[in-house]
Amino acid sequence: MNPYASFLGSSNALEVIAGTPSQLEAVVDRLSEAELNRTPAPGKWSIREVICHLADCEIVFAFRIRQALAEDDHVIQPFDQGLWGGTYGAYSAKQALQTFTAVRQWNLSLVKTLPEAAFERPLSHPERGPMVLRTVIETMGGHDRNHLGQIERMI
Repeated sequence: MNPYASFLGSSNALEVIAGTPSQLEAVVDRLSEAELNRTPAPGKWSIREVICHLADCEIVFAFRIRQALAEDDHVIQPFDQGLWGGTYGAYSAKQALQTFTAVRQWNLSLVKTLPEAAFERPLSHPERGPMVLRTVIETMGGHDRNHLGQIERMI
């Protein structure tokens, strides 16, 4: 199951994920450090922290894609984004964006070379159940759209 399917809609997931780095770069380039660090409400992430989260998630997606390709019926390891977010004070928005962009390009380079059959490789998530690799890619696109919308609402 893709919990972000509604954010992706009928859009092409590969096109969405390919465009996200430049959209984030435009945000980081036009906002001041203070604007990037402003939170919409107490206990909510700032734009900088959302970009840090996207960088962390891209690393996770990289692992999930490769495990799905390497192992039959891989079981995804979930993570607690709130606990991971406790480290985001260590990173600037530019560092997070650079990390996100580099890993995203690495992932796209791999995914664009995959034969169609690879997208049907089965895997499962302990909370979301069985899925295929295509679902992971679609989740990436919906996840991007969700957080890009969140960032736009904070600007």
